[in-house]
Amino acid sequence: MHTKEETTISCSIFQTQERTIRGITDKINRAEEIQQKAAFALELQKEVDVILDCPDYDAAQLDCKNCRFIAHFRKKTAALITKAQKLA
Repeated sequence: MHTKEETTISCSIFQTQERTIRGITDKINRAEEIQQKAAFALELQKEVDVILDCPDYDAAQLDCKNCRFIAHFRKKTAALITKAQKLA
């Protein structure tokens, strides 16, 4: 049985952005054309940048480290999608 993964990072900024990011990710996954995917990937990058620019980031906090790791992964994913669009 497949269950949806839940993120448990205790941060209001992350929680707010996570809802938005998941919505954009769903749009990317549903889009059929690479141009559509790339447009949503640009939106994703903007929302991820909100997390990466967090004024409350504390490298000593595990939640902050996890949040930053996830954000960097998503930013790389968005960059790959936009590169694929340029190659198409």
